[in-house]
Formats: sequence, C-alpha cells, structure tokens
Amino acid sequence: MTQPTPEISPAVVERGEQLYAYIRGSVRMDDFAVIADRLPELIGWLDAGGAVFAGAPFFRFNTVAMDAESVVEAGMPVTSMPEPEGDIGMGLLPAGRYATVHHHGHPDQLFDIVRALRAWAAREGLSWDMTEVDGVEHWACRLESYLTDPRVEPDPSKWEIELAFRLAD
Repeated sequence: MTQPTPEISPAVVERGEQLYAYIRGSVRMDDFAVIADRLPELIGWLDAGGAVFAGAPFFRFNTVAMDAESVVEAGMPVTSMPEPEGDIGMGLLPAGRYATVHHHGHPDQLFDIVRALRAWAAREGLSWDMTEVDGVEHWACRLESYLTDPRVEPDPSKWEIELAFRLAD
C-alpha cells in the first residue's frame, strides 16, 4: 500500500560556506541514537570552550545506506571554536544552492518528508549534488537541522526541523 505524500512547501535557497564542529559516526538508521546522543556532548564541549554558535544543531548525512551503515555527523555551526580534540572535528559546509523544506512534527515522520522533497525536486527538474555507488548515496551536503531546543520543548511532535539538500550546479 502506497503512503500518501505529505504536503510540503520546499524552496531553493543560496547558502554561503559555514564553519562547523562535528562528531562523526557510522550508524544504521534503526540505531540513529548512537550519533544523535553525541550532540549534547558536542554542544557542551563547544560552550565550555567559548565557541560562538551560528545556528541550529544538525545532522549531516555524508553517506546514506538505508539497509547498512551511513556516515553521519552530529554538527553545530559556529563562528569560532576551540582547537578540536579527541573525536571532535571541524569543517566547512559548502556554499551553493540548496532545496529546503521545514517540517513541524516528530523526527520519525522525516522519511516521508524526504520522499516528498525528492519527488518535488524530480518534478522541478532539479538534480542533487550526490552520487550513488553500489546502493550507497554519497552527498556533498545533506542536512537535518533541529530548530527547536528540546530543553525548551521536550515534546518531539512539536519540533521544527529543516531539511537542506545541496543541489548540483
């Protein structure tokens, strides 16, 4: 049985480069908490080191393999940061055109939102900055940003999440 496509209102936006700190992990999608649970640790470390935040925390999907392990970064945009240590790294989110969509609701609903965003892009004739090798998607930049602070709103069904997928030039 086919699921109905959720109503979405995507936009194409131009973004500049963005410095960020991250913790990278290799995770199965059904065990995503392995990387998600590292986000508070990263934010705490950055805060203790005097980093200046420049946006909402996010997950960057470097590779996506629905039935295997995906390489994902728990990240935080910053304007400055302490010297990385341990498994904390620093990088730049690439500038470019991104297809974005906002979702108000539980993160468990994101699979359907991603499906709808991909269908929208196909109808619009847009191509992703992504290659697929042996069933694994390798993304230039695919972000899932959490705009709601769970300390302020602990109910995930009320969270605001932005997806931003980089488009091919």
